Amino acid sequence: MHKLNLFLGALLLSVAAGAAPADPGKGAAAKSAPNPFDSHPIHFAAVNEVSIAYQDMGPRDAEPVLLVMGLGAQMLHWGDTLVQGLLDAGFRVVLFDNRDAGLSQKFYDLSAPPVWWTMVKDKVGLDPDPAYTLEDMAADAIGLQDVLGIERAHVVGASMGGMIAQVIAARYPQRLRSLTSIMSSSGAAGLPEAQPQALEALASAAERAPNRAEGIEKGVAISRALGSPEYFDEADARQRVERVANRGGFGPGMVRQFEAIVASGDRSALLQEIDVPTLVIHGAADPLLPVAHGRDTAEKIPGADFVAIPGMGHTFGPVASERVLGKLVPFLENH
Repeated sequence: MHKLNLFLGALLLSVAAGAAPADPGKGAAAKSAPNPFDSHPIHFAAVNEVSIAYQDMGPRDAEPVLLVMGLGAQMLHWGDTLVQGLLDAGFRVVLFDNRDAGLSQKFYDLSAPPVWWTMVKDKVGLDPDPAYTLEDMAADAIGLQDVLGIERAHVVGASMGGMIAQVIAARYPQRLRSLTSIMSSSGAAGLPEAQPQALEALASAAERAPNRAEGIEKGVAISRALGSPEYFDEADARQRVERVANRGGFGPGMVRQFEAIVASGDRSALLQEIDVPTLVIHGAADPLLPVAHGRDTAEKIPGADFVAIPGMGHTFGPVASERVLGKLVPFLENH
């Protein structure tokens, strides 16, 4: 059940548009903020025999920040506020779609077994036998650094992306300036489960909408379910749902990525091997991966700092992103 809730959290991050704190003044400003995604071209790189879609923003001689997204999610899910905030702070920002997601290469010829079958195999101790692993996805990120000539980067991961970032830090410490794990988990057993409303939102998300318009409305409703009521900005949620819908989702890839998460298992021992400056950020109101997941992650990484963001759920809305930036930017500047 615990691994299923990891899937729910990452899945809902991928379909949600972004629950944002409802600060009227800041929310209004966010709507007119620059859109860095439309201001920078999309490129493709051959990495580990996989075509990876990416965007490279900011001065090439600035300190690089590599952003790693979650299960089935696209680089768009980082949102304008967080990406532009990093650019305004003077960083070079590199984002990409993980394999089998967004505009990166899809593995159409590989099987995508039902989630329940993967869970049964895991429950009885059978190897999930994933099409690829989190280690492979970590190698994709390092391969992209190679293509771009980036020797060392600040690596920031969210949800499943946080898990991938943890693997990068443990396996490739010489390629990191720092690690930031956001709204993620160690995968350890016994951590709190998702809240009922998050599970209900998943049930809704699992049903295919009959048309684009209804799909947009469903995405907005899911976004609302993910965050605290006082932190919801419908205009921002709708905008992000529409952008993501323009690129389209890919269910089989999401399932294969879930297999990779299950196969990764409990990473507690791996986290104890990490020896790079680490910041763990988690939403105090995360209904999918409750804040205890972040606290547990920080406790298992030697010397890690932990920050809980009041009111933040399992998404990057504009005001929540401002609060993340308030902790993230000083950390990156210090390392």
